[in-house]
Amino acid sequence: MKSSLIAFFLILTSAASGQVRKYANSFLNIGVDARAFAMGQAVVAQVSDVSAAYWNPAGLARITSDWDAALMHAEYFASIAQYDYASVATQLEGKGVLAVTFLRFGVDDIPNTSELIDENGNVDYNRIQLFSAADQALLISYARSSASVEGLSYGGSAKLVYRYIGDFADAYGFGFDLGLQYQRGRWAVGAIMRDATSTFTAWSVESGAFDEVFLQTGNELPQNNVEWSLPRLIMGGSGIWELDERYSLRTSLDAEFTFDGRRNTLVSSDFGNVDPRLGAELGYKGFAFFRMGVGNINRTLDLNGDRSYSWQPNLGIGFRYQGIQLDYALTDIGDRSAALYSNLFSLRYNWSRQ
Repeated sequence: MKSSLIAFFLILTSAASGQVRKYANSFLNIGVDARAFAMGQAVVAQVSDVSAAYWNPAGLARITSDWDAALMHAEYFASIAQYDYASVATQLEGKGVLAVTFLRFGVDDIPNTSELIDENGNVDYNRIQLFSAADQALLISYARSSASVEGLSYGGSAKLVYRYIGDFADAYGFGFDLGLQYQRGRWAVGAIMRDATSTFTAWSVESGAFDEVFLQTGNELPQNNVEWSLPRLIMGGSGIWELDERYSLRTSLDAEFTFDGRRNTLVSSDFGNVDPRLGAELGYKGFAFFRMGVGNINRTLDLNGDRSYSWQPNLGIGFRYQGIQLDYALTDIGDRSAALYSNLFSLRYNWSRQ
């Protein structure tokens, strides 16, 4: 399995040079926070904690505590791949909110068998070395509330990307996300432009580590190249209702618009695609929460050419007490995992200066 994964990464680095890649830096699209996953990722309009640095940086301006921090860990491909998220945000004493976020998606302890056979033709297992293939990103985000329009906030994130495949290849990338949120009464709307100026990733391949083996086996050597990610627009709306003194209900609807060619989304055309998401959260006294959501609606074709639709249901619960919030989501995370469903946990803690 690990050999197949590394072969896949190597193919990606050699497939194109300076091209727009529909799924370049796709690890940045997985998502963060179990609460958001449980709600089908329909959170652009209403996110108001440290996870807003990822979902919509404008939401950082609605943080009321001095500090807010979150952690999440998930595993893919029968625990072969690890996905980690950590973020912290702080108030700048009336000058906005600053957040720093770290993301890593990686496969570790991959055996390198390119030198398994020595110069005498003997198999020597001591020549096997282990390496990692990982995608990492650092987001530096800032947001503040508008001084002239009540309820309006705006923010942005600068994304620094570093990807590597052992000593064979690495890449550096850079991009921006820009977001807006507006809240009036129980209603909120929001929008984020991901990769607003397009995000580039420049690959550098150290072919000397494997060029002899590739040439002997008839494989094409990977080349240095640059990948570009086109902008994506996500817009959403949210409303909250106090059902009585104990229960509250929040609903959210988001739509993601992409313009990089046809995708198997609910609405697809040569001009653009629309991927809707729907989420709901039932709260009990601000302490316990039950969540559900629907997303990842895809059009599929079977072997007979008949068209059908698939969709991803999500469920979750959460608990909040004295600044500590623990959330759980049951989700298949975009149908990327081998199992039908995956379990996600995230922990968040906010506190104020004494």
